Amino acid sequence: MNAGGVLIAVGLVVLGYLIGSVSPSVFLGRLFKGLDVRKHGSGNAGTTNAFRVLGVRLGIVVLLADLLKGAVPVLVARIVLSGEDHGPLVTVFVALACIAGHNYSIFLRGRGGKGVATGAGAAIAMMPIPMAFVVGLFIVLLLTTRIVSVASISCTIIFPVTAVVLHQPLPYIVVCCLMSLVVLWAHRGNFKRLWQRTEPRVYFPWNRRPSSPEEPKTGSQ
Repeated sequence: MNAGGVLIAVGLVVLGYLIGSVSPSVFLGRLFKGLDVRKHGSGNAGTTNAFRVLGVRLGIVVLLADLLKGAVPVLVARIVLSGEDHGPLVTVFVALACIAGHNYSIFLRGRGGKGVATGAGAAIAMMPIPMAFVVGLFIVLLLTTRIVSVASISCTIIFPVTAVVLHQPLPYIVVCCLMSLVVLWAHRGNFKRLWQRTEPRVYFPWNRRPSSPEEPKTGSQ
């Protein structure tokens, strides 16, 4: 890789981090609800807490925005580096930068989400076939359990296995494993709440809310 190639690669990684750092949940929470999602629910600025605090409709918007945060930089990297030997490796770093930006946003003083949706968006752009299976599984688990973290953690564990079974390129399998480790580490608080059976559920329009809270309120992680 020559000097020009290095500059392009670094620029793509920085772009991925900056785009990943934008927080749709914080922006939409302030715009439509007049609140900061980081001060409610789990205190997290990701998709999971957006569903809990902002409701299903805005939660879906946040989910789509977080998916795009991961997918767009990776697609740009794949297009710019098309035909280059170092393309897949740089694309991996761009994907990781998107997740790092989401989890440790420069605009939120190092705070953020847990990287599930953003990582999924990046993975969809890199490996659409394995991710089609994982996304389908996520939807099924979310609808049946109504616990976003259960769906997220389950799919995070299955994702690298799916990549191996479907014979994806080695750099992509490596990034699958790295992304999964990052996401699982970010969910360490959720493991505790799941064990204690205090993890909040989301309510879809067809779900009937209980007259009293089903789960106790959780504090910031």
